[in-house]
Amino acid sequence: MKITQLESWPVTMRLDEPYTIAYEHVDETTNVFVRIDTDAGVTGFGCAAPDECVTGETADTVVDALSSTASDVLRGRDPLRYALLVETLADALPNAPSTRAAVDMALFDIVGKVAGLPLWKLLGGYRDSIKTSVTIGVLSLGETTRRARELTGQGFACLKLKGGVDVNDDIARVLDVRRAVGSDIELRFDANQGWSVQESRYFVEETRSASLELLEQPTKKDQPDLLGRVTQSVSLPVMADESLLSLRDAFRLAKNELADMVNIKLMKVGGIFEALQVNALARAARLEVMIGCMDESALAIAAGLHVALSRRNVAYADLDGHRDLVGDPAAGAVRLECGTLYSSNRPGLGFDIEQWPK
Repeated sequence: MKITQLESWPVTMRLDEPYTIAYEHVDETTNVFVRIDTDAGVTGFGCAAPDECVTGETADTVVDALSSTASDVLRGRDPLRYALLVETLADALPNAPSTRAAVDMALFDIVGKVAGLPLWKLLGGYRDSIKTSVTIGVLSLGETTRRARELTGQGFACLKLKGGVDVNDDIARVLDVRRAVGSDIELRFDANQGWSVQESRYFVEETRSASLELLEQPTKKDQPDLLGRVTQSVSLPVMADESLLSLRDAFRLAKNELADMVNIKLMKVGGIFEALQVNALARAARLEVMIGCMDESALAIAAGLHVALSRRNVAYADLDGHRDLVGDPAAGAVRLECGTLYSSNRPGLGFDIEQWPK
């Protein structure tokens, strides 16, 4: 089997509910879809969700890299030798993780289709579903609580609140949400690099009664020692997110005990192949793992879900980035019921995009 062609096209999708985090307001996103054709008639699909603040890429740079470098690397090669291809692509595009993730997904999609198995089973099949958190951006106190009630009413049992703009406002929102939703709902908080060490400590102390599950990336990603200081001085588990962009980053976080947990996002690390390696390192270091996402099409969410379902030590999922996208070409690639995610159970990633630009 040989790869005959790689096609890519960007799709801009409006968010049905725009949101704000510590460093940006988001009302739309552009994903880049990939189609890899083979001479055996098997086609693989993938998706990139670039974010200039996180991955250092834009939709334009992704399309350029796919149409030139990636196409040159892949054409005429055997797609079942995915380890060789993704490693070669990593050498050629070291600073383009979401570009590599899109290709990686499409290759794994082909492998699953050839095997006739959904990818989560091919990768190990530890579980067949996983609970996901649902995110509430930075809103006013009243709007945050209203949204929390609405989402728990839809069956979500885990909420992730965003903050990092004003620590006192963040504390008030956490306490009010806890009072509103009761003690059975899991609450997580993501400061998106918005705080100092002192503010992080203050937040943890003042929200103790809310019984938060974890605190995600409270300090700047380019100052990892600050994250370590928070981790060592608070009672709440601290998760690294923006600080983790590669296997090397995961090694440093583990070696220096800078975090208790890590958020592995396929778009940050370069796809499924690399995510599994980061996950293995995290397991060896006894770091708890979350599989997270960006503002991603359901196709990319499916890829993250397959990883989460395949491994025992993935304790958490934050795979809700597809929920508010309007006009997603891969809508339906995963099934979300009462806060729990399920695969389509079709071979590969489980979804074929029937219509694409010509």
